[in-house]
Amino acid sequence: MQIKTGKGAVTLVVLLAIWSVSAISSLPGLAISPILGDLSKIFPRATELEIQLLTSLPSLLIIPFVLLAGKLSEGRDRWPLLMVGLALFFVAGLMCLFARTMTALIAISCLLGVGAGMVIPLSTGLVVEYFTGDYRVRQLGYASAINNLTLVLATALAGSLATVDWHLPFLVYLFPGVSLALCLTLRDAPSVPEPKESLQLQQQEIDRNKLVGMMWLYFLITYAVLVITYDASFLIEKYHLSSTFSGWLIALFFLAIMLPGLCLGRIIRALRSNTNLVSLLMMAIGLGIFGYARTEWMMVVAALLSGFGYGIMQPIIYDKTATIAPPRSATLALSFVMAMNYLAVMICPFILSVLHTLFQAKSEHFGFRFNAVMVLVMLLVALFDRKGFVLGLDERYFVK
Repeated sequence: MQIKTGKGAVTLVVLLAIWSVSAISSLPGLAISPILGDLSKIFPRATELEIQLLTSLPSLLIIPFVLLAGKLSEGRDRWPLLMVGLALFFVAGLMCLFARTMTALIAISCLLGVGAGMVIPLSTGLVVEYFTGDYRVRQLGYASAINNLTLVLATALAGSLATVDWHLPFLVYLFPGVSLALCLTLRDAPSVPEPKESLQLQQQEIDRNKLVGMMWLYFLITYAVLVITYDASFLIEKYHLSSTFSGWLIALFFLAIMLPGLCLGRIIRALRSNTNLVSLLMMAIGLGIFGYARTEWMMVVAALLSGFGYGIMQPIIYDKTATIAPPRSATLALSFVMAMNYLAVMICPFILSVLHTLFQAKSEHFGFRFNAVMVLVMLLVALFDRKGFVLGLDERYFVK
């Protein structure tokens, strides 16, 4: 079976290898989440500092290694780098199953962060390398959908395994072994060069101004919706809703992010130049509803709207980033943009804390209301700059 790429075709096995890398890029940190509340019982002698290091240090290491992998990939064969990253990811996951001390678990998790950091930019870089044009946009949508679906399923699996034994959630870190086996096929299936009409071939180097714009956009929309994962549980507790509803709500949020990726081309052709405007409007409405939500159904609607809007914009940001760099530097450009996701994840709680202190806000709704206003401001900018590169959408996306 041959899958069209816009510049030729690849086999189904090659496509599955590319999809598998997209799937595992969401795994870092998943195994720790379900046992976080029990770490003090699992390791009675562990200090608060050690617990903080276990949760934050691996994520912190991901950012520099995302950028390093992007730089190392520039103008070079990406296959060895991918295989090293996958191998480190898999070996670290295997070692986690046998960790017996907090110190060992921290060290192994750091190794996992290094491996994951090397793989993450290549997860999107491979799609950019093998596909072009409308085919690339479609595959970036699929990759985003696969990434978020894996996040939901792996989170549920890790949570279930944690009830049996605290080591078992780390089994989800063995999935890179499957990707490692599949990616062996990429060695004998190199990508085809970009066609002459490709926008990438018009670039001699990365357009830094546009890259900075894409980085800011990705950081802001990611930070905006992350408040759902951090503060929704406080709303649920405040209004005495079911404790299990919190998990279901976050799962629905990530499923909503996944859905646009399955039909991204149709969405863009329907919304045309208004795609980003509608996406930002959905996010603003969703966060605004959260800002006043008191019932489960209001929170479900809010999570679905916010997730769907974000899910449309994410793959478009990746595609735009690829077009502002020559083929040899596309993964490097993507690494800067993708690093913004992990930076937002790391500092979101601190930003929310500073804002609560600055505005002397004690309401659990404040973070949602503030972020809704921020997205509305972005929406107004997009409305008056519809032809701009960062917030606009040119005709090549919807005129065929």
